[in-house]
Amino acid sequence: MSLNVELLEQSFELVKPKADEFVGSFYNNLFTDYPAAKPLFEHSDMLKQQQMLKGGLVMVVENLRNPDVLSKALKGLGARHVKYGALPEHYPLVGNSLLKTLEQYAGNAWTAELKEAWAGAYGAITELMLEGADYTQQEVALDSTPAPEEEGLKVELLEQSFALVAPQADDLVSTFYDNLFTDYPAARPLFEHSDMAKQKQMLKGGLVTVVENLRKPEILSKALKGLGARHVKYGALPEHYPLVGNSLLKALEQHAGSAWTTDVKDAWVGAYGAITELMLEGADYDKKDVQLEAAAAVPAETPEGIGLGTTAGIVGGGAVLLVLLIILL
Repeated sequence: MSLNVELLEQSFELVKPKADEFVGSFYNNLFTDYPAAKPLFEHSDMLKQQQMLKGGLVMVVENLRNPDVLSKALKGLGARHVKYGALPEHYPLVGNSLLKTLEQYAGNAWTAELKEAWAGAYGAITELMLEGADYTQQEVALDSTPAPEEEGLKVELLEQSFALVAPQADDLVSTFYDNLFTDYPAARPLFEHSDMAKQKQMLKGGLVTVVENLRKPEILSKALKGLGARHVKYGALPEHYPLVGNSLLKALEQHAGSAWTTDVKDAWVGAYGAITELMLEGADYDKKDVQLEAAAAVPAETPEGIGLGTTAGIVGGGAVLLVLLIILL
């Protein structure tokens, strides 16, 4: 894979005269398509933020032919963004908003070839920034992940807590989808042609299956690995798993009421982490599975040290869900 440096440089010249307007539109697209990203900028000076983005884009394009300089700068930027609260799953959202804005400003010049060039460039940027970020398991886990000494599923607590919400199972799955579509509205179009009543029944059945097989790890492990493999074909990507998990935990908390204690939450976070690990093991993603839409066959030269990203994905701004469809379909 390689980057089309000349095409990237030429196309960026088209938007440079409108650079201030461009970065403003980028943030409008980001907050419109992914409103969950807005709180990350709650205490930011957005004028300063826009200027930094503009400067960053210029720096990247101007150094496409200086890979050593660009690589060092992007790794450092990735490390700093850990402190800002950036997580791997944020990168695809930013990439989709960037591509959308570039298309808006390039007009008729926005061709399939140009889209591939920018998708490839963003993949390379993502890979270098994530390399510099060097996330720990704790940093990319769901909130309140149990400490290492507490590892291991709390099977009895999971069974007891699920028994409390099981009589409300139909309401629980409806609440899950309400949470998902409210917190991650980009997921809604994925279900535009789905029979939601059937979808909810499958989710309910999946939850029951998981809980009932917590004491049968071999059966559950085999089922989840197979499920993970199938979901690659549905468009599920690693960064979708935390979003689904957050919506599920939120729904469980809403229906468990006062029974939702720190221990119960930790138990469910641990269980979801185990489910995710097994599904990702079965999925066996490669680079082409987790890149931005149309990031294939990027022509021309690649400056040494720059490659396509392994987590630069989310196709078309969409699949914030597909992951488990949910937990077991």
